[in-house]
Amino acid sequence: MTHPATAGPEEPATAELLRSVFRQHAAGVAVITAFGDKPVGFTATSLNSVSLDPPLVSFGIGTSNSCWPVIAQAEYVAVHLLAADQRELGATFARSGADRFAASTAWHPGPNGVPLLDGVLGRLVCRIVARMPAAGHRIVVAEALTGRTSGRGGPLLYHDGGFHHLAPLLR
Repeated sequence: MTHPATAGPEEPATAELLRSVFRQHAAGVAVITAFGDKPVGFTATSLNSVSLDPPLVSFGIGTSNSCWPVIAQAEYVAVHLLAADQRELGATFARSGADRFAASTAWHPGPNGVPLLDGVLGRLVCRIVARMPAAGHRIVVAEALTGRTSGRGGPLLYHDGGFHHLAPLLR
């Protein structure tokens, strides 16, 4: 018996197929920040927990991203998990050419000058331990040094080209 969701031939992997498949993958929204000559930051949905001991995370960044030159040289980054009500913050850090640290963005300098966003679900200050090439991107691995959680609600998610939040399921 063929299940309707699995019916049809497999397609060759292309950029369009990968994009189409991953639009169906819900991902948490994070903002990665660092400090060079000025604070920089970008929205990432590629954040992963790598190891608990030592505490390692990874994220991807395109080498064409305006933040890459700073991330390429930075020793420290901060990883911020956004709350469901922080869609505009996620959009600001995703928008090319935006003044991401304008007055509307609540933040303060943290350890080693790393910009820390206020009001997020959780954040980690990390030391970069590796940058690995992956086509036109880099996979950055960083060791968490400090962090905190707020416990203030649900996460902001990215799915099918837009921001969403979790709705409680009936029990």
